Amino acid sequence: MARMKAAIFVEKNRIVLDEKPIPEVGPSDALIRITTTTLCGTDVHILRGEYPVEKGLTIGHEPVGIIEKLGAQVKGFTEGQRVIAGAITPSGHSYACLCGCSSQDGPGTPHGFKPAGGWKFGNTIDGCQAEYVLVPDAMANLSPIPDGLSDEQVLMCPDIMSTGFSGAERGGVRIGDTVAVFALGPIGLCAVAGAKLMGATTIIGVDTVPARLSVARQLGATHVVDFKQGNVVDQIMALTHGRGVDVSIEALGTQSTFESALRILRPGGTLSSLGVYSSDLTIPLSAFGAGLGDYSIVSTLCPGGKERMRRLMEVVASGSVDLKPLVTHRYKLDDIEAAYELFAHQRDGVMKVAITP
Repeated sequence: MARMKAAIFVEKNRIVLDEKPIPEVGPSDALIRITTTTLCGTDVHILRGEYPVEKGLTIGHEPVGIIEKLGAQVKGFTEGQRVIAGAITPSGHSYACLCGCSSQDGPGTPHGFKPAGGWKFGNTIDGCQAEYVLVPDAMANLSPIPDGLSDEQVLMCPDIMSTGFSGAERGGVRIGDTVAVFALGPIGLCAVAGAKLMGATTIIGVDTVPARLSVARQLGATHVVDFKQGNVVDQIMALTHGRGVDVSIEALGTQSTFESALRILRPGGTLSSLGVYSSDLTIPLSAFGAGLGDYSIVSTLCPGGKERMRRLMEVVASGSVDLKPLVTHRYKLDDIEAAYELFAHQRDGVMKVAITP
């Protein structure tokens, strides 16, 4: 049986490059030869044992590649075609999909709903930090890459761009809005770009890393706030002349950033949560207006599927946003263990790492 190289979760604090059989293609699947992928913060949570996955699983959920083989029932695509697939791979026919929540497509639990069910790559099935990846429900998830776009131009679409943009979309950003984005990692930076595209005219980015504050300005932030230079809430309320923001986007996943994002809302404002939280959240009574402030708190998981991917690539192709500056480092698949070491320790100004087999 033919074999391939893959980054495999062995145990806590060990993801190693090893070999696996190349997957066999089922009737509705597509086998993709990976040309570029990347590392995600979620992969680091897996590495550290903070997010549980099965031992022996191939990690990674941001695939760009070429169709190697199509299942017998897959129509509308051709072998040799350049494609991406979203990090979230909905079936298109589950209860969640038919309710308009395709990101939550997946098996339930004995007690009912299981969140993040649509995230399969590197979570419940083998992912794409490998030479090949098997894409399930290919007709719902493959999206052809437009001519003229490079791998790196579309590399953010499967996850980071879709997630960040969804923070602005779910927050209901409108023309003329004031928006604050907490934490300017890759997702937060994409939230800045998404807020600008949605029509926000005042966008406040919150971080402390100079390079990230600089990229935020490139992507549309009109103001940046360094949280080490004073109380964040006070700084933002001063910038908004005491009004507060229409939408705050929390892109880190901590109690302190969540609470700050809530405290800066105008009456009736919306907190759009993108962070992955590792413990229970507490909603302070005063920040929430004792439950009477008309506030909205919404959450979202990276929208996937081929139509979402098509739309995001159209945004890239139009020149409306350039996310190439987010790729700061490049490694071969053979060196992925070194890439994990760099990325997990956030050394050398790393934001996103491109991996090429």
